[in-house]
Parts: sequence; structure tokens; C-alpha cells
Amino acid sequence: MKRLVVVIGLAIAVAFGASLALQAQAEKAPGTVILKGSPMGGVKFDHPKHVKAAANKCETCHHPSKPEKANTAPHQACTDCHTKAATAPMKTKTQLAFHDAMAKKGTCIDCHAKAGAGKAPLKCNECHKKENV
Repeated sequence: MKRLVVVIGLAIAVAFGASLALQAQAEKAPGTVILKGSPMGGVKFDHPKHVKAAANKCETCHHPSKPEKANTAPHQACTDCHTKAATAPMKTKTQLAFHDAMAKKGTCIDCHAKAGAGKAPLKCNECHKKENV
């Protein structure tokens, strides 16, 4: 009986610790950032709005292999992390949008169209602007 109580207590402690770690990670997330790297111009990216749209699941957009990298340094360009081009298959449509500029499907516009009229920009030049440096 004592062993069961100890095991349950440890499980609760681990769950509580994991919850605190996730909360701390979410608090470090950036606000609005400029995503550079496109010849069309940078994109002013509202991170909190996209976090909400992804139901607070960081791995929806960020690589599951190194999710902590997303919050440890401000990323201004893909090459801040990536030293070589991405290779197929991409894990999610969102990752494809950031890795393949010529993609026909899985681009930002795909998600924006699903968000509904007036809620998200649908034309490339509504986000990509030369002045976003």
C-alpha cells in the first residue's frame, strides 16, 4: 500500500513539474518578429496569434527534434538554425511552408484560407514587405 502511495505521489510530482516546464517555455516565446530570408521581403509574424491558432502546440510549427531551440534565441532567418536545405519528406504542412518557397500546397496561404475571410492575409504581398528588415 505504501509503495502505491509513493508511486502515485511521484507521478503527480512529475506531471506537475512537466506542467511548470511547459508554462515557463510558453512565457519565453517571442512576440511579433520579422521573418527574413525571402526575396519578396520579410514577414512581420505575430507569434502569439499563431500560437493560439495552433492550440499552444509548439511542435505544430517548430521541429520536434529540437523544440527548445525555438525559444533560446531570436530567429531572424532560416539560416540562423539551418545550415543546409531541408529534405523531404516534411513532417507537417506548416514546416513545408517555411522550407519550400516554391511549394504549391502547405504554404501560409493554405492555413490563412482555412481561417476564413478577413481573418488572415491571403496574398503574398500582404505579408511579404521589403520594409520588413
